[in-house]
Amino acid sequence: MMLTLAEARKCGNRLLNKLTDEHYQALLPRLEKSNLKSKDVIYERNKAVSHVHFPCDSALSNLIYLEDGAAVEVGTVGNEGFSSVELLVNASLAIESCVCQIAGRSLRMRTADFQKEITGQTPLRHLAECYFQAYLSQVSQSVACNRMHTIEARFARWLLVTHDRVRGEEFYLTQEFIAEMLGVHRPSVSLIAGAFQNAGIIQYRRGHMKILDRAALEETSCECYKVVTLQFKRLLGIPYG
Repeated sequence: MMLTLAEARKCGNRLLNKLTDEHYQALLPRLEKSNLKSKDVIYERNKAVSHVHFPCDSALSNLIYLEDGAAVEVGTVGNEGFSSVELLVNASLAIESCVCQIAGRSLRMRTADFQKEITGQTPLRHLAECYFQAYLSQVSQSVACNRMHTIEARFARWLLVTHDRVRGEEFYLTQEFIAEMLGVHRPSVSLIAGAFQNAGIIQYRRGHMKILDRAALEETSCECYKVVTLQFKRLLGIPYG
């Protein structure tokens, strides 16, 4: 059954919600709901992308896998954007792998349909290009952040971005997954999470993360969170995450 406009808007992808009712209505026959589970593989590097996802309350991680099997997160996608930005330049294969980081809903569209909808100067293409610029600012800032800032600051920044993208104060996230995303060993995450919990900033137990003190997280985070947030506001009028 095709989504109604009210149902689609309620799903909460903020990029799509910037479309006018007329333009959003025209996309509805091509959109469908998708329920994503943590660690679901959305697509793999050097393989064709079947669908473009517009997360609602889920979050996706774009990863590069190294020869030894280690994964390095190079970007994240939440309800401010969409997966597979390389499709904007007619890429035929994915340049990264993408997995679900936070379980939840998304709206998805077949790649062929998405490519039709961004052919020419369409409203969706305009928004997608603005998002592409904002996403590039996120990726480039992350390079500097990962090189120069402490694990504690990066951990706080990562929690802030995740918190922005989910509904409510709680989400499920294992230490193993956090370690992969930050590119550190799991014991380091355990120590940092414990310190944050002792400080009353978070509550964490068996993968269940609850944000208790948002202001303290912002104070602990490096400047990268604010820098990228400003870029998303400038380009799209919406906050990062």
